[in-house]
Amino acid sequence: MNPAAARPSSRPFPYRVVRRARETADVATFELSPVGDALPPFRPGQFAMVYAFGVGEIPVSVSGLDDGEPTLVHTVRAVGAVSRALYGLRVGDTVGVRGPYGVGWDLASAAGLDVLVVAGGIGLAPLRPLILDGLAQPGRYGRLTVLIGARTPSDLLYRAQTRAWGAEAHIDVTVDHPEPDWRGDVGVVTRLLSRGTWSPSRVCAFVCGPEPMIHAVAGELVRAGTPPHRVQVSLERNMRCGEGFCGHCQLGSVLLCRDGPVTDWGRAEPLLAVKEL
Repeated sequence: MNPAAARPSSRPFPYRVVRRARETADVATFELSPVGDALPPFRPGQFAMVYAFGVGEIPVSVSGLDDGEPTLVHTVRAVGAVSRALYGLRVGDTVGVRGPYGVGWDLASAAGLDVLVVAGGIGLAPLRPLILDGLAQPGRYGRLTVLIGARTPSDLLYRAQTRAWGAEAHIDVTVDHPEPDWRGDVGVVTRLLSRGTWSPSRVCAFVCGPEPMIHAVAGELVRAGTPPHRVQVSLERNMRCGEGFCGHCQLGSVLLCRDGPVTDWGRAEPLLAVKEL
């Protein structure tokens, strides 16, 4: 990495796709390696602005980090012009990347506590580095529980890796709409909270997914006795610049690209309670 790169880069650095894995029919995971100089190190929960040449750029959370190596891992769902272009990349293709941006997960605050991770859909992607960190430091935390919800079994991410996590953590998975060979739980992910293998007053929770799901999970945890400052959530808004200039991601007094996307529920709840006009 260039020693002079002490702050997020405002210009895209070229990164090459060195590995691609198809997760679902419309989701793929890419490992990117710098062509030249690398960006400053990212932390779990932060995001990059990823540029598909000739199409545009979008914010994408890091879904994997390699300690000691300047590689980045991103998981992308093809839903718009830029994300479709990124989904269509192949090994050897090049993209532009700038960052790191935003506030990441504060896993250090969970030291000595049980860790609860709740993911909905593509929300598992920004939580994946946090889960891997937790698994790598088992003596630092209490019990690690991961609750995963998806629309259908075919929409589940990281299926092989999720099964492997079950050897060291408690994993529960549910889907909204089962398929013929599905033998697991059916229903929203909040239903899994009732199986709590943690004490609400002794847990630190990390939540990412659709906004209604975040509301439901955080609300239930707080009602059960978890302090709001120990419920961390990752919020999503339309980000354009990534640097707090354009205002597209403003939520009340907060600019999510600068002050988020991760924040605690005590701060997020009053902001999300204000209805948009």
